[in-house]
Amino acid sequence: MPPKKSKTPASHPKEEAPADQKPDAPGETSNGESESNIKKSSTIPSKRKANTKDAPAKAPRRSARGAPRSQPDALKLIKYLLSPASLDTCRPKDEIEDVKNRGDDLRTYSSSQFTPFEELMCAIILSRPISHALGLRSIRTLFNDPHNFTTPKKIRDAGFEPVRKALNEARTQHRQKTAEELVILANAIVDHLGDSDDDVSLERVRRECAHDWEKERAMLKSNIKGLGKTGLDIYARRIQGLWSEVYPFADQRTLSGLQKLGLPDTADELKKLMDDSWSKLDVKYLEGEEDEKKRRAFVQVLERAVGVDLEGNADTIRAEAVPSSE
Repeated sequence: MPPKKSKTPASHPKEEAPADQKPDAPGETSNGESESNIKKSSTIPSKRKANTKDAPAKAPRRSARGAPRSQPDALKLIKYLLSPASLDTCRPKDEIEDVKNRGDDLRTYSSSQFTPFEELMCAIILSRPISHALGLRSIRTLFNDPHNFTTPKKIRDAGFEPVRKALNEARTQHRQKTAEELVILANAIVDHLGDSDDDVSLERVRRECAHDWEKERAMLKSNIKGLGKTGLDIYARRIQGLWSEVYPFADQRTLSGLQKLGLPDTADELKKLMDDSWSKLDVKYLEGEEDEKKRRAFVQVLERAVGVDLEGNADTIRAEAVPSSE
């Protein structure tokens, strides 16, 4: 029997912001990028030449405060970002408390390895105009008990209303629109992008695009409503740990975070520094062969640089990683 399809309601009552949640500043996404910039720019991997249609915005000018540090200092920063000590500096306070209360097994965007399907869900959520804290709380609510909306089948079987209710429990904003887009995503995977309603690997996309990221990006964009340029950049930043054809990639938002820390502010320069220093980095906890470990370490540095910036902890990281007494 073919899997049943969920129908997204044509319209729903207008939702109100939760009483305990102040609306976020207009024009800001949970990835920290203004909506006007979303329309103007799409960040292309620095190793590739940008096409005219998706030309990225130029990197911001370097200030004295954000100028790249010497290689020894930059290496100390990278080591610190790869260490457990840096994790809480890139997390919202409510996530830190949630992990304390529910245990280290809680799946979080900051510390868990997600499937390609889950990463797509995250990209859609985080590209909405909501705060960093609300975006990460939405992800925790959807991916953990009692909901566990982690496969296309689970979302399709549940349908729109349970997904919307889960987002309501997260006390987030844009619940109706986000729930609609997640149901549409699940249907798109089954109908066009996956091999079954349980497929979370998206290997069909890679096969049909011959492992060419630009083609994969175009295929995802054309088949998934709600996944625009910003969402695709968020997805690329994370999925390169699994998809070697994307690596090395750093979107404009991440490059800004790296620059504020004084790290190399292009993907190629950061990759080179990490490759040259690989034997000095403690990455035993990362899974995979050496090439995959290098990609995963690269992703972790990017993710923590973004999180640190969004949480306003760049000065804290610099002080802890490279004490002034040294």
